[in-house]
Amino acid sequence: MADGSGRLLTGGRRRAHTSAGVPRPAAGTAPLVALAAVFILAQLVLVRPNMGLGWDEVVYVSQVTSHRPAAFFSAPRSRGVSLLVAPVASWSSSTVLLRVHLALLSGLALYLALRAWRGLFPTRVLVTAGAFYTSLWVTLFYGPQAMPNHWVAIGALITVGSFLRYRADRSARGALWGVVAGAALMAWMRPTDAVWVTVPLFVLALAGRHWRLLLASAAGLAVGAVDWVVEAYAGYSGLGERLAEASRVQGGLGWHMAVDDQLRSLGGRGLCRPCTGPMPHPVITLWWFALPLLVAVGVVVAVRARRVLRTVMPLACATTAALPYLFMIGYAAPRFLQPAYALLAVPVADGLWHLAREPAGKRRPGGSRRPVATALVALALTGHLAVQLAVLVHTVDRSTEIRRDWARAAGELHRLGVRPPCLITGHEAVPVGYYTGCSSGETSGNNENITVAEILRTADRVPVAALTGPGGVPPDYARPWPVHRISHLEARIAPAPRQDASG
Repeated sequence: MADGSGRLLTGGRRRAHTSAGVPRPAAGTAPLVALAAVFILAQLVLVRPNMGLGWDEVVYVSQVTSHRPAAFFSAPRSRGVSLLVAPVASWSSSTVLLRVHLALLSGLALYLALRAWRGLFPTRVLVTAGAFYTSLWVTLFYGPQAMPNHWVAIGALITVGSFLRYRADRSARGALWGVVAGAALMAWMRPTDAVWVTVPLFVLALAGRHWRLLLASAAGLAVGAVDWVVEAYAGYSGLGERLAEASRVQGGLGWHMAVDDQLRSLGGRGLCRPCTGPMPHPVITLWWFALPLLVAVGVVVAVRARRVLRTVMPLACATTAALPYLFMIGYAAPRFLQPAYALLAVPVADGLWHLAREPAGKRRPGGSRRPVATALVALALTGHLAVQLAVLVHTVDRSTEIRRDWARAAGELHRLGVRPPCLITGHEAVPVGYYTGCSSGETSGNNENITVAEILRTADRVPVAALTGPGGVPPDYARPWPVHRISHLEARIAPAPRQDASG
């Protein structure tokens, strides 16, 4: 996008113009490469590669493995994550290998996403934006995991950055393809999130009659969502039915004040449903309240520099991306807001550089640093990083222990004779079933995929175990079955399957 002189700023200096009157991006990408490398290393060091798969990861990974039955795939989910992990999960059961694969892809994707913004902001701003986003505990925690939200965030950065670059320079055909690729990546991972992110882009394209950008955005969404739409007609009697079922699974979309739920989740809760309990310590949530203030500073900087659109557009897309998770859903998870955080990181970084570098009065030629302001910004960022790392360590430790519990339960079920082929039902059936190597089934709830009659028929052929959590009530059909205490669960295991005469 052009500034007041009709030029783009790259790396903080004006570049030689192309024939179109727009400078080429700066040649140096070393800072972005370095940031991506640090991000990869931080994931592998701080989020242990041997940490077992989580509940949602089990669902996505099991769709493409050859060593585990596929878990129930509910209406809101999309196949993007499954295809992302397929190069490893389709032939290997190694969690370490899968984590390394995803960490490397996350780092590469971060580099490409920030590169899409070159020419719109100085390199130092882009590096700071990337550092802010990747320093969040939620980004580091989910970067090497088989989950969709980080990839929606990456797609959002690519889409918005490429959109603004092409709008500034119509000869930048690569940016136009970037819009297609970014939108497709978002829709591939979570089609509904992709639509929310791109609403402001569609409005701007229509208002400005930017037909190529409009077509590129729509084409990207269509390409990414085509399999989700096909599945809707194949398995849900149409797109409307699948959207309705997705809404039901998520508790019914409508007016829900989930801002406080999101605040509660910032303390390291992977899923806050129902979201009860006390708020985290104010130190943990302080950055969340500082975020809009820093964005406001970034907008002021943009107004003064006459480059409002390139700051307002990521802000607008972040706002629409966050709206359904703040006001339309009755529960929270910190990862839901990753696309908003990634987009807000750009104006936040611009605002931080303004606070650290602008003189107190009118800027003199060449500018000067304000030592006090610079020190305060550095101190605030250091404290922010310390808090994020503390929450990350706590979250990793707790998540690792939960997944070890599932592995221990699987080992004890094996000892009791529940081995593949087999079926697990009841409390935590999806993850325990995966760790045991069994199919999982639920007779009610969001993962309902089997009936009681089918469970009893299955028990005549293979081992079946019904799990009950602490204080839980076993299902009626499993009450006569022998009871066993396994790990943190209670298991009722069906009597050994009847053998036929030839057996």
